[in-house]
Amino acid sequence: MKQALLGRSRGGLTSKVHLAADRRCRPLSFVLTAGQAADSPQFVPVLQKVRIPLPVGRPRTRPDAVAADKAYSSRANRSYLRRRNIKAVIPEKKDQAANRKKKGSRGGRPTRHDADLYKERNTVERLINKLKAWRGIATRYDKTPESYLAGLHLRAAMIWINDLLKTPG
Repeated sequence: MKQALLGRSRGGLTSKVHLAADRRCRPLSFVLTAGQAADSPQFVPVLQKVRIPLPVGRPRTRPDAVAADKAYSSRANRSYLRRRNIKAVIPEKKDQAANRKKKGSRGGRPTRHDADLYKERNTVERLINKLKAWRGIATRYDKTPESYLAGLHLRAAMIWINDLLKTPG
C-alpha cells in the first residue's frame, strides 16, 4: 500500500519529518507524513520505531524518559507512556490544566515533569539542524517520499558514524 506523503499546507505541497533523538542528538527513528499532519498523533508511531541494538539479546525499545514540548501533551500520549513505564517529561498545556480544574470535572492530579530533563528537549531541534545541513534534505529536492526517507537515513548514518568516531573508547 503506497501512501501519498506530499500534503497541502500553506507553503504548497510539503511533507513533515517526525523523529526521535537521544541525548547526544543522534536520530533514533523517523516517520514521514504529509505536510498538514499534526505532530501529536505521530508521537506513538515514532516511539514504536525506536530500536537500539544491544551487545547481546533483543534491541532496546523502551527509553527511561521521553522529553517533548507542550504540543505532545495529550491524554493518549501520556497514557501510552504510563502503560510502558516511561517517564513523561512533557509540560501540561494551560487549557488542559484549566479543564482539569474546572468545576464538575473529574479533577485529577496535575502533571509533573523533571525540569532538568525538560531543558534537554532541544536535542531534537539540534538534530534537525544537523539533518538540514545536507541541502537535499533542507530543500527536499527528492520527488518521491521513498527517496527522501532514504536520504534521511543516509544522513542519519553519517551523524552516527561521526559521533562514534569522536567518542573515545
